[in-house]
Amino acid sequence: MKTLFVANLAPETTEDDIRELFSEYGTVRGLRMSRDIFSGRCRGHALIDMEGHEARAAIDNLNGRSYKGSSLRVSEERKWAKGKKGRRR
Repeated sequence: MKTLFVANLAPETTEDDIRELFSEYGTVRGLRMSRDIFSGRCRGHALIDMEGHEARAAIDNLNGRSYKGSSLRVSEERKWAKGKKGRRR
């Protein structure tokens, strides 16, 4: 299972839009989209869970593609190293 990070989504994008777009390349196992707390609109990014080979196909075909007037950025999610707190000691 791979988690994809999708950035540069248009504010009017819905979870159904994202699911439909990515389902062309495989089964969307999970979807988490950031929303504005007041308006409920998309904040421009989402995390999508897909199987490895399906995720790679989605990255290859959707990264840089224009969608709703925005150029999508699709990549594998980068996890922070365990035990690191993000600050110097």
